[in-house]
Amino acid sequence: MGKQTFLDNIKNHNAVIGIVGLGYVGLPLLIEFSRAGFKTVGFDTDKSKGDFLRAGKSYLKHIPSENIKNLTESGKFEFCSDFVRAKDCDAIIICVPTPLTKQREPDMTYIVKSGEAIAPYIKKGQLISLESTSYPGTTDEVLKPILEKGGLKAGIDFYLAFSPEREDPNNPNFSTSTIPKVVGGFNEDSADIACAVYDTVICKTVRVSSNATAEATKLMENIFRCINIALVNELKIVFDKMGIDIWEVINAAKTKPFGFMPFYPGPGLGGHCIPIDPFYLTWKAREFDYPTKFIELAGEINTSMPRYVIRKTLRAMNQRKKVLNGSRALLVGLAYKKNIDDIRESPSFKLWDLLEENGAIVDFYDPYCPEVKDTRHYPKYAHKKSILDIKNIAAYDVVIIATDHDCIDYEFIRTNASLIIDTRNAIKPSTNVIKA
Repeated sequence: MGKQTFLDNIKNHNAVIGIVGLGYVGLPLLIEFSRAGFKTVGFDTDKSKGDFLRAGKSYLKHIPSENIKNLTESGKFEFCSDFVRAKDCDAIIICVPTPLTKQREPDMTYIVKSGEAIAPYIKKGQLISLESTSYPGTTDEVLKPILEKGGLKAGIDFYLAFSPEREDPNNPNFSTSTIPKVVGGFNEDSADIACAVYDTVICKTVRVSSNATAEATKLMENIFRCINIALVNELKIVFDKMGIDIWEVINAAKTKPFGFMPFYPGPGLGGHCIPIDPFYLTWKAREFDYPTKFIELAGEINTSMPRYVIRKTLRAMNQRKKVLNGSRALLVGLAYKKNIDDIRESPSFKLWDLLEENGAIVDFYDPYCPEVKDTRHYPKYAHKKSILDIKNIAAYDVVIIATDHDCIDYEFIRTNASLIIDTRNAIKPSTNVIKA
């Protein structure tokens, strides 16, 4: 397929769009292409997702089942757990995880396996776009050689692009289609084609000069957040020693109409991006013999927050002539942020682990996460179930607010729990509330 034919097919919505990885990034993107009238193919090795989709049900709490029902009833969607149908797609967009190894180095497993799965079915005139966050050079240095193994060349026989995902699940102000999208390409034609594809479903595409520039853009966005969160986490500790409430300080500071952007402290970083992405750049920077001290220091501060919370918990219990060993503890909130069911990299798991390390008997309560899914770092908690409600909260020696879901009755917690460790400023001041 020539470039103009591809552009015509996109303009007329005759192209077939394939999405590899139907998680928090891939599924919303697939829904947008389907809404725009394109035929779509969703690829995921997790066959249970196909069962949900074919039944018109959502497996992500923030995506209504009605959206899935509309997708399946359109008659233009197909789910595949293998990649044979990749040959029938005009554009294939890869949305797979990019975690860290135990040594905190980039784990390219999912990108490599996706590339290897697609490679046998690549055809001339096809677009392959990677959305998985990674270090500058990943698309051209890692993915491209895999895709070219069959003899077709990127930029000549097929188009190759990188366009970083910018998902923020359950954000009330922005959705997949209303967030501007950065797009880079291996060459001019690749960028032209990728922009044309994304322009059909995204409010605005922001074209940059290369795939590496697009990759660097995403890292910069998340490193910016990581460093600023580390700053307020450090200030939280300092101000606490001075008897100053960090949340009151932030609320006062953000009244300045210029030169300040509020960030908020917490029990640690969570989600698939901010705790991980900065270390992709620190790893790549070593290749250029440059230490990224600022980024690494921010990572150290943020990863130390769960231990700070537990130290505050131990101190508060000691002041009440109690010990954590043998006590009953309730973690309120397992998701990494409010009002979603995403538990990836959630600091709640580290809190849970540290509580048990100190001898506590731990339960958790999270209406968004009734059962713990499999996790990479804490498999021992898989399939543990949330308590059904908090009516018996007085039975716990300590309650730790780790995630401030809006649906939780914090006034009930305040008036019935004996000791509350509030890491999210969710509960108004009281003699039984300790901010941490």
